[in-house]
Amino acid sequence: MFTTIKNAFKIKELRNKVLFTLAMLVVIRLASQLPVPGVDRDYFANWFAKQTGDAFGFFDAFTGGSFLNMSIIALNITPYITSSIIIQLLTVAIPKLEEMQKDGEDGRKKLQNITRYLTVALAIIESGAMAIGFGRSGLLENYNALNVILVIAALTAGSAFLMWIGEQITAHGIGNGISIVLTINIISRVPQDIAALFKQFVFGSNIAKGVVAAIIIMAIIIGMVILVIILNDGVRKIPVQYAKKMQGRKMVGGQTTNIPLRVNTAGVIPVIFASSILMAPSVIASFISSDAANAEWLNIFMYNKLYNTGGVMMPWGLIIYLVLVFVFTFFYANLQINPTALAENFQKNGSYIPGVKPGIETEKYVRKVLNRITLIGALALCAIAALPVILTLTGVFGSDSNLALGGTGLIIVVGVALELNNQMSGLIAGKSYD
Repeated sequence: MFTTIKNAFKIKELRNKVLFTLAMLVVIRLASQLPVPGVDRDYFANWFAKQTGDAFGFFDAFTGGSFLNMSIIALNITPYITSSIIIQLLTVAIPKLEEMQKDGEDGRKKLQNITRYLTVALAIIESGAMAIGFGRSGLLENYNALNVILVIAALTAGSAFLMWIGEQITAHGIGNGISIVLTINIISRVPQDIAALFKQFVFGSNIAKGVVAAIIIMAIIIGMVILVIILNDGVRKIPVQYAKKMQGRKMVGGQTTNIPLRVNTAGVIPVIFASSILMAPSVIASFISSDAANAEWLNIFMYNKLYNTGGVMMPWGLIIYLVLVFVFTFFYANLQINPTALAENFQKNGSYIPGVKPGIETEKYVRKVLNRITLIGALALCAIAALPVILTLTGVFGSDSNLALGGTGLIIVVGVALELNNQMSGLIAGKSYD
């Protein structure tokens, strides 16, 4: 990664892209410190400290601390993520949206516009719930209609601003801007989390136990990073043969190539989707009242908690989370790669998979291969996401630990870093070829 960045700085155009991205990330971190006008930040910090669930800790990690600071970007890109989930699901259910998705660049732009409008609408709803729900309890220094409108406007504008920055990074920077914004938010919490782990397990023990604890912590983190890298680099290549045909007086075609299907075709999207959905009940309950936010039944949706089921403590939150990750992995993989469209393109281009009949048999073969490798990718994602949670539930990491760079955060950070490295390597190769 560092070698790729070093090589990128040797090319002016790529250097400008990297510097532009870094400048946008600095703007985001500065914005996370700007408070919403008329808000009592001490009240909110005290309220946050009293919360017993892990949903808000994870939400704060997703927002890079801007939620706890009650800054103008407190909602961060969560409305955009939620709206993206909704649009992705609706493209399967609504034929009009499905047509847009298949309509090339124009259709993609229309879907993007719908996602933007839905993002603003969700930001207004979420900020309104926060301004009214928390405002009544003391969040606002003066609770009146004008201050409520001011908070709603500030939080909505902050969320729209972050969405715009993400799009600018995509257009003028390096890689997927929304993923980069989410990643920098998670990374900003890493020093704090590492310090908390070492304070709990290393500095509070004798030298021997402290050294062993430090080695175990680092081994777990490094091992999970390696697993994520292996998962993201895993590829199943499907051979494709192009039929020979006459072009003028020459025989052309006949070459062999392959279609690489990634084991983790869906990337980090399933983890982001599942985490956002799992946080929703606790966030909504907090807007209703403080009693609702601390209700026992919410532990069902908290994957760091156990819930009493008929006298047996069950990790329902973890189970629901893993099921969501598993389902979304298959859902998004089939959105990314459509076996039916792939088989049709083979026939149009005069190509085929050796040993497989064109048409419906090709579609069945591609779908079978895709489902098999997606099963491996889904199980691997679930294992990586579950490991830190299991260590927490068993008391290894402490019952109240909530790491930004746990399994979920690690998958997102490493996955996005690998994608950026691949994109930059491709750009460097292209410019070097020119």
